[in-house]
Amino acid sequence: MQLADNPIHNDSLLAICLFAAFADGDKSEDERGHIESLARELGGGDVSSVSRRILMGRLSMDAAVAALETRDARMLAYEMARAVCEAGGSISADEQAFLSDLRNKLALGTADAKTLDDEVDALALAPVESAGPAAAASDSSGMILRYSILNGALELLPETLATMAILPLQMKMVWRIGKAHGFELDRSSIKEFLATAGIGFGSQVIEGFARKLVGGFGRKLGGKLAGRIANEATGSAFSFASTYAIGHLAVKYYAGGRKLGGAEMKALYAPLSQQAGELHAKYLPDIQQRAKSLDPAAILDLVRGKAAV
Repeated sequence: MQLADNPIHNDSLLAICLFAAFADGDKSEDERGHIESLARELGGGDVSSVSRRILMGRLSMDAAVAALETRDARMLAYEMARAVCEAGGSISADEQAFLSDLRNKLALGTADAKTLDDEVDALALAPVESAGPAAAASDSSGMILRYSILNGALELLPETLATMAILPLQMKMVWRIGKAHGFELDRSSIKEFLATAGIGFGSQVIEGFARKLVGGFGRKLGGKLAGRIANEATGSAFSFASTYAIGHLAVKYYAGGRKLGGAEMKALYAPLSQQAGELHAKYLPDIQQRAKSLDPAAILDLVRGKAAV
């Protein structure tokens, strides 16, 4: 299935992702800021247009759902919405209510919804602990580069699964860095670190989906995913850079005894991300080679901690 060839489907899928990001009143203001920033970065394209129509009341959830005429499109919409809601590893009561309403509007059966819930849960709720011993503090740079290459490679794959795996892998990397500096971290403390640094959970997932809708991807049930490789150098560069910046920021934060404040962390993040963007071209051959070794089973093993990066 090539949803990129259907702009009406693409707009509706993006709209449902945006509605999912705004579903939690406690998070909506923060996510709205990240998404508006994302829309500006992507220019006057789909995300910007769809976001503006939603905020102006010109695009409703019912209208977005009505445009999804096929079962595959409706299932993809629900999978993406749940991924946005569960990006941080948990779903609030407001988000649960939103997803329940969305399931009804999409006319998804119980079995279909459970299949998709389980697929997203396998990634979003995977343990943050990583396979094998934590890297020594002296090896942090090498480990961060490996995660950056891996996440850059995931952006070259067409599967929704690949996009959903990036944030959990970043969390695993932070866990390993914290452990290398003597801190026993859990999901909550890693989420707090990322949020303080200004990392938007849902908006990261939406950005990956948006780029792949432009580049082209599809899915089928039973783990068999179809779609052409999304030759999106910018998407790969973004995930490489964000992972690199998060990793090196985590080193500074935990090596310094967790004393950096939010403003200091955000000030450090920007130049680290810029530095990583300049490194992406150098490591692009490694990223492309890594992408060739990845399939859904390998991605799940990495996220679940059954394979080392």
